[in-house]
Amino acid sequence: MIKICITDDHYLIREGFKKSISRQADMEVVGEAANAKETLVFLRHHECDVLVLDISLPGKSGLELIRDLEARYPAVKILIMSIHPEDRYGLRVLKSNASGYISKDTDPQELIRAIRRVAGGKRYTSKKMSEKILSHLGKQNQGELHEELSNREFEVLLAIGRGLSITEIAEKLSLSISTVNTYRKRILEKMDIKTNAGLIHYVIKNNLLD
Repeated sequence: MIKICITDDHYLIREGFKKSISRQADMEVVGEAANAKETLVFLRHHECDVLVLDISLPGKSGLELIRDLEARYPAVKILIMSIHPEDRYGLRVLKSNASGYISKDTDPQELIRAIRRVAGGKRYTSKKMSEKILSHLGKQNQGELHEELSNREFEVLLAIGRGLSITEIAEKLSLSISTVNTYRKRILEKMDIKTNAGLIHYVIKNNLLD
């Protein structure tokens, strides 16, 4: 029996996932959570084989949670299921040691196949994502400067792209202003861009926002 926990801050989405999974004789939803803190509390007291995890969570993001899970619960397989397109997060998620990435608008049967695959110790990628990985390896990241950023740097980049001030970014990501400034400096250096306006242009040009 594959034991599954679902982390998503939307109740109706969790209920939809549970309904699809409950029809499978070899799967059981053993827990659910609305944020990173609840997820860690659950895993501290319960066994879980696969965590179906949304990236966009209140407070600590799914990307940050992946890092915590890798350190504390390395046996738990992580399947990211997000409304964000694969082009934005798929490759980054796989580089963060998650076992797979699937879009929320995917057919329910594809979700079931993805869960079975990652539970079996394999990685799940859609055909589109597999092609992107091959392209990434072949082009050595040409034209994708944001892929060289850390997960936190990437979040700061997106916030800058949305036009948020340093103070607003610090509040949104629960960081100090000095820490956000440090991340901003690293982003500018890694991407060889001189100004916030340049970062905003890059984010818009590469369609990184919702």
